[in-house]
Amino acid sequence: MIIVLKPNATEAQAQEILTRIETAGLKPLYMPGVERIVLGALGDERILQQLHFDSYPCVETVKPILTKYKMVSREVQAHDTVVRFGNASVGGDKFAVIAGPCSVESEDQLMAVAEVVKQYGAVALRGGAYKPRTSPYDFQGMGIDGLKLLKQANEQLGLPTVSEVMEVSQMEAMCQYIDCLQIGARNMQNYALLKAVGESQKPVLLKRGLSATIEELLLAAEYIYDAGNPNIILCERGIRTYETATRNTLDLNAVAYLKQRTHLPVVVDPSHGTGVRELVIPLSRAAAAVGADGIIVESHLNPCEALSDGHQALTGPMFEQLMQELKPFVEAAGRTL
Repeated sequence: MIIVLKPNATEAQAQEILTRIETAGLKPLYMPGVERIVLGALGDERILQQLHFDSYPCVETVKPILTKYKMVSREVQAHDTVVRFGNASVGGDKFAVIAGPCSVESEDQLMAVAEVVKQYGAVALRGGAYKPRTSPYDFQGMGIDGLKLLKQANEQLGLPTVSEVMEVSQMEAMCQYIDCLQIGARNMQNYALLKAVGESQKPVLLKRGLSATIEELLLAAEYIYDAGNPNIILCERGIRTYETATRNTLDLNAVAYLKQRTHLPVVVDPSHGTGVRELVIPLSRAAAAVGADGIIVESHLNPCEALSDGHQALTGPMFEQLMQELKPFVEAAGRTL
C-alpha cells in the first residue's frame, strides 16, 4: 500500500505511521518527495486493511499496490532509477553501452578489446570469467584468473566491469574483483543467488530467462530489492520461441512494457538476442529507438579464434560502426551517448 501524506504533514507524523506499520509486522517504506512525503507498507493485505491509515488527518490518499512486484514497480516510485558502478551509470538521460568479449581468454585478448571499446565510447567492460555452457565439453571460463584480469583492465583503463556470477560460493571473489554482478538467463530464478546478490549491495545486471515472462523477470528483481539491494539493471536478452532463424527472439515489446511498469533501468543484449553478428547493429538501433537505457554487446578482435560465441561478437571496425550508427537513434530518443 502507498500512503501519500498531505503537503503540511510533518516528519513526526510520518514516523508515527512508519512505527505503526513496523509494529504490525509489516515492512515500512519511507519515500520523501519534493512536495510531500510518501510512505509504503508491504505485507499481509488483511493486516493493512485493519490499520485504517485513511482516517489519519495527515494522510491525503491511500492506494493499494495491485502488482505482485512491489518495490520495483512505478506505483512505489514514479521517477527512473539510475544505477551507478565505478564511473559508469545506467539510466537517466544517457544511453550506456557495455561491451567486451563473451569470455576472458587471456591478458592480451582482454586488454586489446577493452582498449578498442573504450576508444569508441563504451562506459563499462563485460567479460565472463565463469561461463555456463550447455555442453560440459565447452570452455567454462578462466575462473579466478579471469576475475583478476578484469580487475587489471579496470585499473589500467578506468572501465568498470560486468561479469556473471553463477553460484553463491563465487560471491566473495566476485565482489572483490568486479564492479557489477551479472545474473545470467539460466539463473534468473535461482532464488538463493538472487538473495545473495541482494545482500551484497553490489549493482546487479539481471538477465531475463530463456522462457521467462515479463512478470517473472520483475519478481526476480523483487527478490534482489527485497534483500536490500535497489541497484538493479534489467536486461532483455531474447527468449526462446518456435523461430529457428536466429538463436533467440529479441523481445523489444518487453523493453517498452518494462519502461512503463518499473522504475529500474532496462538494457538490451542484441548479441544473445539474435546470435548473429550482422544483426547486432540494427537491433541495437531498434533498442535505442524503443526506449532502452543502453545495450550490452559482445566484441572480439578476432572472432574466428574466440573460445565462446565468436559468431555473435562484433569486430573492432564493427563496434566503431555500431557507435556511429547508434548516435542519431539515441538523440532521437532524447538521450546522449
